Amino acid sequence: MADLRVLVLRAAGINCDEETVHCWRLAGARPTLMHVNEVLANPATIDDYTIVTIPGGFSYGDDIAAGQILAQRLSHGLAEPLHRLVERGGGILGICNGFQVLVKMGLLPGGDTRRDRVTVTYNDSAKFEARWVRLAVDTDRCVFLKRGTHLEMPVEHAEGKVVTAGDGVTNDLREAGQIAVRYVDDNGAYDTYPANPNGSVAGIAGLCDVTGRIFGLMPHPDRAFEHTHHPHWTRRSNDGVPDGLTVFQNAVSHWTSQKLFKPLTEPRP
Repeated sequence: MADLRVLVLRAAGINCDEETVHCWRLAGARPTLMHVNEVLANPATIDDYTIVTIPGGFSYGDDIAAGQILAQRLSHGLAEPLHRLVERGGGILGICNGFQVLVKMGLLPGGDTRRDRVTVTYNDSAKFEARWVRLAVDTDRCVFLKRGTHLEMPVEHAEGKVVTAGDGVTNDLREAGQIAVRYVDDNGAYDTYPANPNGSVAGIAGLCDVTGRIFGLMPHPDRAFEHTHHPHWTRRSNDGVPDGLTVFQNAVSHWTSQKLFKPLTEPRP
């Protein structure tokens, strides 16, 4: 197991935390699961870790809007140590509800893009969508991904539609390599339902920041870490690493092989 320490946050309504911890462990990292209240009480805890992960679920019941309450709590209590983490070379991963949180905190898309220029809102279908989707990796910037690959994993959300303030913002994100993954059908189209399950602009399924080390996506890699998770697993090739697990493995490979980052503090027992 690599000496790569990952903090996985949990809060009321988060329900994918154990799966996320398991994926990090399978990928060779050293994950720690911690309640957000404990981290808020001691924000310097983040300095012990290389990666912070916000899993999926329905934090605080998704009251007001999906991820909004958790985003406010983190913005007020952990914004400084999270920015410090990224500035020192660390990373942040947000899955589903975690992606919504990162967008509403302004950590995604980040950079010079104002947080009111990108949001995540209700699906075009006006209903909860739970299905497997096909994703095209559309960037070589994100350290969690490999450009040119296709991934299949499930979505489970009612508020997963990524909306930008206009074509100019969308084009800027594309040119900057921040559109990390897009929903596509077998022909590569990204604007057809149900391949695009929520109506996201340009088929956006996930974004990264300009460093490539903050990454969020609506689909669940934490629910695609075994070949048998796929509904068509008996008809597919089961060679290689399961699609969801590659997200975690790519991150572990990036941070361990290049030794780009060390926590500020010594590991705690």
